[in-house]
Amino acid sequence: MVMTSTRLIFITGKGGTGKSAVTAAMATARARRGESVLAIDMASSPGLAAHLGSRPLTYEPIEVRDGLFAMTIDRAAALDEYLKLQLHVPRGAPTKQIAAALSVLAETAPGVREIISIGKPLYETWKGTWDTVVVDASSLGQFQSYMRAPRTIAQLVPTGAVRRQASTMETTLSDDDVTSVIIVSNPAELPVNETIESIDVLTTENLCPIPRVVMNRVLDISGIDASRLDELPQGAVRDAASLQIHLEDDQAIWLDTIDFMASLPYLAGVFTPQEISLQLSDVIGAIV
Repeated sequence: MVMTSTRLIFITGKGGTGKSAVTAAMATARARRGESVLAIDMASSPGLAAHLGSRPLTYEPIEVRDGLFAMTIDRAAALDEYLKLQLHVPRGAPTKQIAAALSVLAETAPGVREIISIGKPLYETWKGTWDTVVVDASSLGQFQSYMRAPRTIAQLVPTGAVRRQASTMETTLSDDDVTSVIIVSNPAELPVNETIESIDVLTTENLCPIPRVVMNRVLDISGIDASRLDELPQGAVRDAASLQIHLEDDQAIWLDTIDFMASLPYLAGVFTPQEISLQLSDVIGAIV
């Protein structure tokens, strides 16, 4: 199964499901395939940098390994770039003063803050420097706001460059030849239910192509026979075996509740964040 072949990939999920690890793994897998890849942290967290084994990310892309660059969103810098490149504000214009004034608007007007942030990965996709842009997006609720922002702005602004730019953004986000959305879930009640709810919102509102699900942290089946637990002596081994059976049974319920295109193994404890993403990239590399 091909996970995705689009040039712009948003990876989101309930907080704590491992979306930064999957983002780093996807970006690494694409780079190993010979593509020029930009990984973008939209969530302003240290997770993506840690999983890439990188120093803290800045707004300027840095190369973390051959063919793979990474950056983080800085809203002030993104706003300045938006004014210059997207709205064609003249070079000599006092963009700092304009940006300072607009930053107040960005914190109050609906959709402005979000469109500035979502505009950066779109611009990086449009300009053609990268074969693939992989975005470590915000968690599910906030991600919906980001995807909704271009439509919100287009409805608020009747004409002009801002309206045209917002409409172009909305078109790109909904184009399944360009954009894909991957939701990272875990085989447990809360992440699966939130994933189902988010897919319903994103598809009902036509905010993006139909999201696909990656099930992360899936336990290997141990093969322990529950009917033979009583044969084990009381103690840590029996308790561990009982817990494993319980986790496997619970996992099976949630794996059957939702369709997913790929499952990734549970890796924790003895692995560093970078080691986790590299191992996950081996799995992802087989299906991209």
